[in-house]
Amino acid sequence: MIEIIRATKLPQQAAAHYVRIQGMARQHKITLDEEFDEHDTADTKYIVAMDNYLPVATCRLYAIDADQVMLGRIVVLPEYRHQGLGTKVVEAAELWAKELGFKRSVLESRDDKLPFYERMGYKADHSRVTIGTFRCIYMDKEL
Repeated sequence: MIEIIRATKLPQQAAAHYVRIQGMARQHKITLDEEFDEHDTADTKYIVAMDNYLPVATCRLYAIDADQVMLGRIVVLPEYRHQGLGTKVVEAAELWAKELGFKRSVLESRDDKLPFYERMGYKADHSRVTIGTFRCIYMDKEL
């Protein structure tokens, strides 16, 4: 059974990092310096999906300002994709952000993931940014 948790302890945060290394760095040949950036701090929050002892999906969230939270590094391990886990970790991150008082969630979606976020209510403003090797589109949603 998959459990969605708020990674408030170091081992749980390490689980989020494990998923990012396995699901992004390894798969897309992204260096650790690229994957882990200035937004991975002691104040950063993480959601982790656990399949018993194994972390299988994650989402990072951090404040942009008093009203806006950035969601990112949303990763599901390849063998767990297409089971709704991406949706679950994003929804858990949105709920946590709302409880923390944020009014708007923003993210930078890879071009090929745009429909996924649109189904979750995110709107694209079509501003494009390049993040590492990915072309991304800025999206936002009222919480």
